[in-house]
Amino acid sequence: MTGVAGRPSLLRRPATWGAVLLAGLLAVLGAAWVTSLVPGTVSVMSMGYPDLGGGPPVAHEMPDGTSMAGAAHAGHDEPSVAALASIVDVTDLAGPPDGAPDVRMTLTAEAGTIELGTGERLEGYTLNGSSPGPTIEAVQGELVEITLVNASVPDGVTLHWHGIDVPNAEDGVAGVTQDAVPPGSSHVYRFVVEDAGTFWYHSHQVSHEQVRRGLFGAFVVRPEAQGELDVVLPVHTYDGLRTVAGSSGTSFHEVPGGTTARVRVVNTDGASMQVWVDGAQFRVVAVDGRDLNAPTALDDVTVPVSGGGRVDLEVPVPESGAVLIGLGGGSLVAVGPDDPGRALAAPPAERLDLLTYGSPAPLGLDPADADRRFDYTIGRRPGFLDGRPGLWWSINGHLYPDVPMYLVQEGDVVVMTITNSSGQVHPMHLHGHHVVVLSRDGVAATGSPWWVDSLDVHDGESYEIAFVADNPGIWMDHCHDLRHAADGMVAHLAYAGVTTPFLLGGEAANHPE
Repeated sequence: MTGVAGRPSLLRRPATWGAVLLAGLLAVLGAAWVTSLVPGTVSVMSMGYPDLGGGPPVAHEMPDGTSMAGAAHAGHDEPSVAALASIVDVTDLAGPPDGAPDVRMTLTAEAGTIELGTGERLEGYTLNGSSPGPTIEAVQGELVEITLVNASVPDGVTLHWHGIDVPNAEDGVAGVTQDAVPPGSSHVYRFVVEDAGTFWYHSHQVSHEQVRRGLFGAFVVRPEAQGELDVVLPVHTYDGLRTVAGSSGTSFHEVPGGTTARVRVVNTDGASMQVWVDGAQFRVVAVDGRDLNAPTALDDVTVPVSGGGRVDLEVPVPESGAVLIGLGGGSLVAVGPDDPGRALAAPPAERLDLLTYGSPAPLGLDPADADRRFDYTIGRRPGFLDGRPGLWWSINGHLYPDVPMYLVQEGDVVVMTITNSSGQVHPMHLHGHHVVVLSRDGVAATGSPWWVDSLDVHDGESYEIAFVADNPGIWMDHCHDLRHAADGMVAHLAYAGVTTPFLLGGEAANHPE
């Protein structure tokens, strides 16, 4: 059809413009799809973009041997030749190579059947034939040597020491600090436990599957060889079955009457939980392996435990009967000389706010004089993740792998603001460091210094945290709801001059999440 003077009819123009717009949209989507693809073999050092946090440039070694500093991205000068010449491999950041260990253990990982203490049988993974694996116990300052043997876990396995600030080479992250240990092979970890506290260990290879299916255990470091009476309670959910210390439902832990028990609760799940005590006043004496200052007695209140986090409760044990510990999900633990055989009361309505609990004490750092200030803004947006369309987690508006690499120098005081507008809670976990909470939603902390390695950031919340960069390496900074991490909620903290020879994917098939 033609119009006046033989010109094409205006009736055809909408279709023409529609075709142009469609072609443009397809081009944009195609470009987004291509840039989202993660190579089958890639170094974490080449992923994302450098973030200097307003600080000076940092030497950052690329896997091909070239160096960068993020200076072009931040308007700073490039680092000096001397800085670029002092590159350190993560394998050099290891524990003591010599000396007889004070604690030595072999942990053998197998695929097979888990038999719980209450008789249920599940298919999954075990360590030394059980799940949870053996509780590792040590005294502060001791040298620990753990040999991991992979008997039959097909995807390979590692061990990460959650909350223990080990040297970087001992961190157990597949593709970053080591290769996954294939079936028939082994790997030795050696490190000194510098801090007393309640910790745990788990695989960091295909962790969203391997942890859920059984590859984890508790790790207790005491300040001295003869300590208080301990009750260690790792909480774990196997495909909907809630367990405490390897048993479902109700369990009884015999403790002499008239004593004081230290109840160590370890949340190995990705979801936050509430803990409460029925039958006695109690105190929260530690969070994530760090003692609180001047904690006061509590009653009729629940205590939050972040995904991956731990709390230590000091509980007086009655002369007869038992104190009941509620752990959510129908789990109940009785602690005392006699099983009381009574039901647990409903959880209290009031929740403890750790922002105001206890008394202030020196932090050992000055956040007002921070060397670097970072933002970790958690959102959700449509896009492609490794070529898959969907609604994905974002970090500072970017989708994995185009996420920030936070760059620091040893000795830096770092302040980070974590903001969540994603619609879900995220337990944030920085490897190799503990951070102190400065404020929540602009309200300053007024209680005991609240040091954490796993921090629940709820939707709509904003936390300001601080730490000293005192443990050189390349460290994951990710959500410990491991399903979220597998869906791209992973960034890294990298120190000046540190690089890694290990690769994601590759022949070792390294997949840390």
